[in-house]
Amino acid sequence: MITRPLDLASRLSPPPRSLDFFFFINVGLLALFFALFGSRFVLAPGLGVDFRLPQTAGARAGATGTTCYMSVLRSGQILTDNGLLTMAELPNWLKARAQRDRQPVLLVGASDQVPVSDVARICSMAAAAGFIRVQLAAEEAVPPGGRR
Repeated sequence: MITRPLDLASRLSPPPRSLDFFFFINVGLLALFFALFGSRFVLAPGLGVDFRLPQTAGARAGATGTTCYMSVLRSGQILTDNGLLTMAELPNWLKARAQRDRQPVLLVGASDQVPVSDVARICSMAAAAGFIRVQLAAEEAVPPGGRR
Protein backbone atom coordinates (compact mmCIF):
# COMPACT_ATOMS: atom_id res chain seq x y z
CA MET A 1 0.00 0.00 0.00
CA ILE A 2 1.16 3.56 -0.61
CA THR A 3 0.98 4.53 3.08
CA ARG A 4 3.70 2.10 4.20
CA PRO A 5 6.81 4.12 3.24
CA LEU A 6 5.73 7.14 5.32
CA ASP A 7 3.87 5.12 8.00
CA LEU A 8 0.69 7.12 7.38
CA ALA A 9 -1.58 4.25 8.36
CA SER A 10 -0.62 4.63 12.02
CA ARG A 11 -1.64 8.30 11.99
CA LEU A 12 -5.10 7.75 10.46
CA SER A 13 -8.15 7.78 12.68
CA PRO A 14 -9.92 4.43 13.01
CA PRO A 15 -13.02 3.89 10.86
CA PRO A 16 -16.31 4.56 12.68
CA ARG A 17 -17.89 1.52 14.28
CA SER A 18 -21.46 2.73 13.75
CA LEU A 19 -23.36 5.53 12.06
CA ASP A 20 -22.87 8.71 13.99
CA PHE A 21 -25.67 11.13 14.77
CA PHE A 22 -24.66 13.57 11.98
CA PHE A 23 -25.83 11.05 9.41
CA PHE A 24 -29.28 10.88 10.99
CA ILE A 25 -29.47 14.67 11.29
CA ASN A 26 -28.65 15.06 7.57
CA VAL A 27 -31.21 12.46 6.51
CA GLY A 28 -33.84 14.03 8.77
CA LEU A 29 -33.21 17.52 7.42
CA LEU A 30 -33.41 16.31 3.82
CA ALA A 31 -36.70 14.53 4.52
CA LEU A 32 -38.06 17.64 6.25
CA PHE A 33 -36.97 19.86 3.35
CA PHE A 34 -38.74 17.75 0.73
CA ALA A 35 -41.82 17.29 2.90
CA LEU A 36 -42.26 21.00 3.61
CA PHE A 37 -40.93 22.71 0.50
CA GLY A 38 -41.13 19.99 -2.09
CA SER A 39 -43.70 19.31 -4.71
CA ARG A 40 -43.89 17.01 -7.65
CA PHE A 41 -42.20 19.77 -9.69
CA VAL A 42 -39.08 20.21 -7.54
CA LEU A 43 -36.79 17.89 -9.48
CA ALA A 44 -38.21 18.29 -12.98
CA PRO A 45 -41.48 19.61 -14.35
CA GLY A 46 -43.78 16.87 -15.43
CA LEU A 47 -47.19 15.40 -15.05
CA GLY A 48 -48.15 13.80 -11.79
CA VAL A 49 -49.46 10.31 -11.47
CA ASP A 50 -53.00 11.62 -10.96
CA PHE A 51 -53.12 13.11 -14.49
CA ARG A 52 -55.82 11.31 -16.47
CA LEU A 53 -57.11 12.21 -19.90
CA PRO A 54 -60.86 12.05 -20.51
CA GLN A 55 -62.16 8.88 -22.14
CA THR A 56 -64.33 8.91 -25.23
CA ALA A 57 -65.34 6.45 -27.91
CA GLY A 58 -63.53 6.98 -31.20
CA ALA A 59 -60.59 8.83 -29.68
CA ARG A 60 -58.09 6.94 -31.82
CA ALA A 61 -60.09 7.49 -35.00
CA GLY A 62 -59.95 11.26 -34.50
CA ALA A 63 -56.18 11.34 -33.92
CA THR A 64 -54.19 13.68 -36.13
CA GLY A 65 -50.71 15.16 -36.32
CA THR A 66 -50.02 18.35 -34.41
CA THR A 67 -47.23 20.90 -34.43
CA CYS A 68 -47.18 21.75 -30.71
CA TYR A 69 -48.74 20.54 -27.50
CA MET A 70 -49.61 21.57 -23.96
CA SER A 71 -50.84 19.82 -20.85
CA VAL A 72 -53.35 21.52 -18.58
CA LEU A 73 -53.56 20.53 -14.93
CA ARG A 74 -56.58 20.98 -12.67
CA SER A 75 -54.57 23.44 -10.57
CA GLY A 76 -54.58 25.84 -13.53
CA GLN A 77 -50.95 25.24 -14.43
CA ILE A 78 -50.16 24.80 -18.11
CA LEU A 79 -47.14 22.69 -18.98
CA THR A 80 -45.51 23.42 -22.36
CA ASP A 81 -42.14 22.72 -23.93
CA ASN A 82 -41.00 26.07 -22.47
CA GLY A 83 -42.00 25.09 -18.93
CA LEU A 84 -44.92 26.07 -16.74
CA LEU A 85 -47.17 28.91 -17.86
CA THR A 86 -50.16 30.67 -16.38
CA MET A 87 -53.35 31.57 -18.19
CA ALA A 88 -52.09 35.18 -18.44
CA GLU A 89 -48.83 34.12 -20.13
CA LEU A 90 -50.54 31.73 -22.53
CA PRO A 91 -51.62 34.16 -25.33
CA ASN A 92 -48.03 35.32 -25.92
CA TRP A 93 -46.78 31.72 -26.07
CA LEU A 94 -49.58 30.75 -28.46
CA LYS A 95 -48.82 33.66 -30.80
CA ALA A 96 -45.12 32.81 -30.86
CA ARG A 97 -45.82 29.13 -31.57
CA ALA A 98 -48.42 29.88 -34.25
CA GLN A 99 -45.93 32.06 -36.14
CA ARG A 100 -43.32 29.29 -36.22
CA ASP A 101 -45.28 26.87 -38.39
CA ARG A 102 -47.04 27.26 -41.69
CA GLN A 103 -50.22 25.46 -40.60
CA PRO A 104 -50.11 25.28 -36.81
CA VAL A 105 -52.19 22.69 -35.01
CA LEU A 106 -52.35 22.62 -31.21
CA LEU A 107 -52.77 19.49 -29.08
CA VAL A 108 -54.35 20.23 -25.69
CA GLY A 109 -54.00 17.45 -23.13
CA ALA A 110 -56.33 18.56 -20.36
CA SER A 111 -56.82 16.42 -17.29
CA ASP A 112 -60.32 15.04 -16.89
CA GLN A 113 -60.71 17.27 -13.81
CA VAL A 114 -60.03 20.53 -15.68
CA PRO A 115 -63.20 22.63 -16.07
CA VAL A 116 -64.60 22.81 -19.59
CA SER A 117 -64.62 26.60 -19.36
CA ASP A 118 -60.80 26.60 -19.06
CA VAL A 119 -60.46 24.32 -22.08
CA ALA A 120 -62.84 26.56 -24.06
CA ARG A 121 -60.78 29.65 -23.12
CA ILE A 122 -57.61 27.93 -24.32
CA CYS A 123 -59.26 26.93 -27.58
CA SER A 124 -60.48 30.47 -28.24
CA MET A 125 -57.02 31.89 -27.38
CA ALA A 126 -55.45 29.44 -29.82
CA ALA A 127 -57.85 30.41 -32.58
CA ALA A 128 -57.14 34.10 -31.97
CA ALA A 129 -53.39 33.39 -32.06
CA GLY A 130 -53.64 31.84 -35.52
CA PHE A 131 -53.92 28.08 -35.01
CA ILE A 132 -55.91 26.45 -37.78
CA ARG A 133 -57.12 23.64 -35.51
CA VAL A 134 -57.09 22.62 -31.86
CA GLN A 135 -57.01 18.90 -31.11
CA LEU A 136 -58.15 17.76 -27.65
CA ALA A 137 -56.33 14.71 -26.28
CA ALA A 138 -58.46 11.80 -25.07
CA GLU A 139 -58.09 8.11 -24.40
CA GLU A 140 -60.15 5.43 -26.05
CA ALA A 141 -63.10 4.51 -23.84
CA VAL A 142 -63.11 1.06 -22.32
CA PRO A 143 -66.33 -0.82 -23.10
CA PRO A 144 -68.32 -1.87 -20.02
CA GLY A 145 -66.93 -5.12 -18.70
CA GLY A 146 -64.10 -4.97 -21.26
CA ARG A 147 -60.38 -4.80 -20.91
CA ARG A 148 -57.96 -2.35 -22.36
